[in-house]
Amino acid sequence: MINLIIPKKTRTFIPQDLVMQWDNLEPILNELLARQIDNVTELEQWLKDKSELEAALEEDFAWRYIKMSCDTANEEKVKAFQYFAEEIDPKISPISNLLNIKLMESDYVEELDQEKYFVYLRAIRKSLELYREENVELFTKILVTQQKYQAASGAMSVTINGQEYTMEQASVFIKDTDRAVRQQAWETIQQRRLVDKDDLNIIFDELATMRHQVALNAGFENYRDYMFQALGRFDYTVKDCYHFHEAIEKEIVPILKEQADKRAKAIGIEILKPWDLDVSTSGKPALRPFKNGAELIDKTIAAFNAIDPKLGQMLAVMKANNLFDVESRKGKAPGGYNYPLAETGAPFIFMNSAGTLRDLTTMVHEGGHAIHTFLTANLELNDFKHCPSEVAELASMSMELISMDQWHIYFDNEEDLIRAKKEQLLDVLKTLPWVAVIDQFQHWIYTNPGHNAADREEAFKQIYTTFGAGFANWQDLELQFGNVWQKQLHVFELPFYYIEYGIAQLGAIAIWKNYKENPSKALQQYLDALSLGYTKPMNEIYETAGIKFDFSVNYINELASFVKTELEKLD
Repeated sequence: MINLIIPKKTRTFIPQDLVMQWDNLEPILNELLARQIDNVTELEQWLKDKSELEAALEEDFAWRYIKMSCDTANEEKVKAFQYFAEEIDPKISPISNLLNIKLMESDYVEELDQEKYFVYLRAIRKSLELYREENVELFTKILVTQQKYQAASGAMSVTINGQEYTMEQASVFIKDTDRAVRQQAWETIQQRRLVDKDDLNIIFDELATMRHQVALNAGFENYRDYMFQALGRFDYTVKDCYHFHEAIEKEIVPILKEQADKRAKAIGIEILKPWDLDVSTSGKPALRPFKNGAELIDKTIAAFNAIDPKLGQMLAVMKANNLFDVESRKGKAPGGYNYPLAETGAPFIFMNSAGTLRDLTTMVHEGGHAIHTFLTANLELNDFKHCPSEVAELASMSMELISMDQWHIYFDNEEDLIRAKKEQLLDVLKTLPWVAVIDQFQHWIYTNPGHNAADREEAFKQIYTTFGAGFANWQDLELQFGNVWQKQLHVFELPFYYIEYGIAQLGAIAIWKNYKENPSKALQQYLDALSLGYTKPMNEIYETAGIKFDFSVNYINELASFVKTELEKLD
């Protein structure tokens, strides 16, 4: 019998029953600050003790965030989250900075294994360089303001045919083969988004202003330059991002334009409108790979099990421990995520499924993140598990493609299976220009700090047009066109976290290419890379995965050609 119980880790430093309140935490932090360290062995023990506290704090915050996003209308859950954000985090932040100073000023820091701790110490040095006490209060205000976006988005719903739907549930109608049905659904959804447009612009103006002040406080001209340092982007530059945008425009946009022309011809219309982009070109109803959330979880466990039994076991453990919330409902925050539980060593998967193919890919995407969480659970320090997003998203996006060999588990007939794979490969390509749009848009936002909402909308429209504007005609839809960006939660909640999806998408295509050639070798390289956590520089992690850390025009051309060939094989 397989054991599905997650064993509770025994704490060796902090109390097993520690209640996360400041009065309980302050003495522990002060002990770490005051502790005498007389040799490198004691320094390593100090690091482990500090790590144990950090993991417990992270998991406590994780549960507050998870519970709030599962039920954004619940005042108690919102208050529990805000208590940590307003009463605990701001008080920990200055002490964490002092602990970092203590580490770097230790007489024994140079005696630490410099290869083992290289990435960790590099990050600590950067953190010390960027820390400003005056930013602590600003970070708290930013966190609380970001929650307003979650609450507003979670409250959105629309009525179609006399029935109320969440935005995710309503999006299913945009796949309807009846053009009038999908147009009405699209217009209804957009009209609802426009109701909150001004309020969300006010929230974003507040966020942009506070973020710019954070950058000024830290000695930067703008928030973009600050964030490149804060995100630890040691392996590429702002200029590299612009080169990535140019490569996508040159190599990917023409392929997608060609595909859009084929789409128009296949569904028998001359001009594609935004509501024509998700309907199947087969003339058949939208794919329904599962009936409900429970079936989605079970089928995904079966698919992962078929790839490698160890992977299926990881998701089975999550199911047994109620670590999924996958169905869309009113009052739930938008989007999907895999939230690592730092102390438990397992994650929680949150999403808004409505029975679509996109939900299948979201689940296997988050499942890739989940595997990453399990593989790094026993790394020595909590910070070793904090992977940069370029690595974290490599884990998830690769699994979207690797898992396709097992998608027969979701589909009863070959025709549906082929349709699903074609739609997925087109989505892989469509991801890249959208990543370029959102990334370039954020570069513009934060290097133009004096802009207003109208300027922002105009900039978005220009950038979106450069990358094909979804390959639809937006005539007479100017209001909706300029507001498309507001649906992207990353712009509100995770600034500058988006280019990573593009970099990781290229890496995922390369891993899948290797997997097609030698499945067992490519899978092992993928798992070996994920198991490193963030104990090696990013380029070494990519090398361990058997791929290049590269987003040049030539490399993008090579990978795009491969995906195009695979698409043609499905025709």
